[in-house]
Amino acid sequence: MLRRQLLHFGAFTLAGLPPALLHAQGEITQRKLIVVMLRGAVDGLSVVAPYGEREYAANRPQIAIAPPGAEDGLLKLDSLFGLHPALAPLKRRWDGGQLAFVHASGSPDPTRSHFDAQDYFESGTPGRKSTPDGWMNRLLTALPGEPTPTRAISMGQTPPRIFAGPASVASLGLGPGAMQRRAIDNPQMQASLARLYAGDAPLSGTLRETTEGRGEMARSMAAAEPRAMDPSADAGAPSARSFAADARRLGQLIRNDPHTQLAFTAVGGWDTHVNQGAARGQLANRLASLGEGLDALGQGLGDALQDTVIVVASEFGRTLRQNGNGGTDHGRGNVIWLLGGPVAGGQVLGEWPGLDAGALADGRDLAVRTDFRQVLAPLLQRHLGLSETALAAVFPQGPQSWRYADKLLRT
Repeated sequence: MLRRQLLHFGAFTLAGLPPALLHAQGEITQRKLIVVMLRGAVDGLSVVAPYGEREYAANRPQIAIAPPGAEDGLLKLDSLFGLHPALAPLKRRWDGGQLAFVHASGSPDPTRSHFDAQDYFESGTPGRKSTPDGWMNRLLTALPGEPTPTRAISMGQTPPRIFAGPASVASLGLGPGAMQRRAIDNPQMQASLARLYAGDAPLSGTLRETTEGRGEMARSMAAAEPRAMDPSADAGAPSARSFAADARRLGQLIRNDPHTQLAFTAVGGWDTHVNQGAARGQLANRLASLGEGLDALGQGLGDALQDTVIVVASEFGRTLRQNGNGGTDHGRGNVIWLLGGPVAGGQVLGEWPGLDAGALADGRDLAVRTDFRQVLAPLLQRHLGLSETALAAVFPQGPQSWRYADKLLRT
């Protein structure tokens, strides 16, 4: 039986910038970070399944995925872990060294509430509800270089908690009509509003940032290659095809706008209490949609993927044991995905606690051994160039020791 295996995970103290960051500021400001949040708590034990532990299949008689080599089996990552077969489009990223995972990761707060756990991830302060802003907004104000109207993009209909705060964020809607002209794009309307707000500096600034941001995004979208779009993307939640189209569009926008460094989007529907399925079924269909979308995002980014890190995370994991409805309930530890050119891919990272009864959190869940901020912190410092002081402002109540995987990024 495999127990408490340490998987390529190192310890490091953030004591100044590494040599890789001692480049021109212009080079650093070309580096990008995209965060994709899976709302609803995706089952990380199905995404990257520990087939090498007998407890995995024993606790999931109907929903465990067969080991690599079997019919509908996992895609082998190493002797312990396999990737869900529905994510086959991403396997080439793993093989090419652009995809890695950090398992048994998550929030140190034990809540099983979707609302609270999502709030804690987006605020960056687990257990503290009074934090007024989101960690990506704080990051936006801390980045080296000059701010621009499109330095950060939020994709979706509702402003996310993660971007709450004083720094302005450009908004990109869903579907092919996301950048169709609105009243605010009319020059006469802009001039009228400018006169109206002339005596109010904050409103004038907001109007200027909004109009400049929309104009810059419209120019970038116009420069993107035309693609066939799914008409259903204009109404309701995105389907697999429409999510891929949205993700590709976001990637193209970032590729064509040299000012964009940060982006956030979310995908829902991961609360699989009933009929979760194994290699096929409800979860598999949603993972196939996600895999197609992430691959399309990479294609949309094109060469810019070489300077981009994509982080995929969820608020918490799900129970090891399947429930009586063929699904899983709210759990603890999960898996964080890292995708992109700077990622030291082809590795499953993290301290693996094992699935035997004594290692489970509350006797039922994969334990959290890596605080999600310990994954994000080295990305912000080593990839985006944050100083120690700036990093402390982004995560003001971080772990006492910034222990992290020194193999997350290529040197």
